[in-house]
Amino acid sequence: MEDAYPVMAEEIQKWRDETPGSDQRCHLNNAGAALMPRPVIDAIKDHLDLETRIGGYEAGDAVSSKIDKAYHAVAELVGTRSANIAMVGNATVAISQALSAFDFEQGDTIITTSVDYSSNQIMLLNLAKRFGVEVIRAGDLPEGGADPESVRRLINQYRPKLMLMSWIPTHSGLVQDAKSIGEICYSKEVPLLLDGCQAVGQIEIDLSELKCDFLAATSRKFLRGPRGIGFLYVSDRMIQEGRSPLYPDTHGAEWTEPNNFRLSDSAKRFENWEFPVALQLGMGKAAEYSQSIGMEKISHRSSYLADYARKIFSEIDGVQIIDSGSKMCAIVSAALHDVEAVNAVQALRNQGINTSSASRSTSVIDMDAKQINSIVRISPHYYNTTEEIDACGDALNEFMNSQ
Repeated sequence: MEDAYPVMAEEIQKWRDETPGSDQRCHLNNAGAALMPRPVIDAIKDHLDLETRIGGYEAGDAVSSKIDKAYHAVAELVGTRSANIAMVGNATVAISQALSAFDFEQGDTIITTSVDYSSNQIMLLNLAKRFGVEVIRAGDLPEGGADPESVRRLINQYRPKLMLMSWIPTHSGLVQDAKSIGEICYSKEVPLLLDGCQAVGQIEIDLSELKCDFLAATSRKFLRGPRGIGFLYVSDRMIQEGRSPLYPDTHGAEWTEPNNFRLSDSAKRFENWEFPVALQLGMGKAAEYSQSIGMEKISHRSSYLADYARKIFSEIDGVQIIDSGSKMCAIVSAALHDVEAVNAVQALRNQGINTSSASRSTSVIDMDAKQINSIVRISPHYYNTTEEIDACGDALNEFMNSQ
């Protein structure tokens, strides 16, 4: 298979040299938690050392300019301003904070899609249970992914409170048409809450063109940052409308009178006061590192490796690639005939190959439609090699033959 956007072997080796874990494992689990590059690791360790020497509060004050730089790096990566970025614990926290900015009542409607992440769906179903909100899922295109015209019809029919959509599902290489759906939502003045946790760090993102009001993301996946931190983009429109989380704290708001408070005038109203500063700095360095390589190069290289993996794994007896959609990304989903995916993942891990699995509960509607109960998820990134994918294919083939 020919790479339409080839990179030099020396460049790949440089990325691997800057990734200490790459010579320890064959890591094809970047949709779960990617290997961190050296600048990210150093930023985290250096700050923990500083906290050890001078104290946590004092260390945070000492690096305030570095924290500001981290916000700027994250904002620049996705094409927005640092005032529109809130740093939070992870993408699920970001989603829940955004959802809490709306006053739901019985009869309200939320539109979502059939492939959305389970945590998002559970939150919506809980809103339905508690407040009588109606959750409606958009129809799919024949090739897969939410149909923008279905979204348009549902908005015209129901006038929803908002729309929640996973840009890239956790269990599939599908890339949903967030741009078209965002334009429809924007034109209809329906806020779009976009889960971008599998998109950030993998594909190019320009929020100045993407018409969403919220974008939730995490650091640990394709961005190659640390676990335990993520971010929420909040549009100027939502800030100007006074949208805020249900439970702001003394960081996101100021207590001004006995019975009054004033919200922060930026996205920081969605943050909490307590921060793991080392992780903030690590996420900022991860954003800088991605930009130093170039998101166009990262996206093309990762997609090429995923296409290569689909070819390799589709040739294994008992393995079915279930990815769909007119556009696919660096997540390869393989269903195994009469084998639980978690057992294959463990067998591969025993050979030093990292992948992950997803069960039916991760995406009930989509997996039921495809008549599968679990999948092995192989997610290469730009620092991986075709040789690593070949090794994973050989190991999976050996495992399937042993069953």
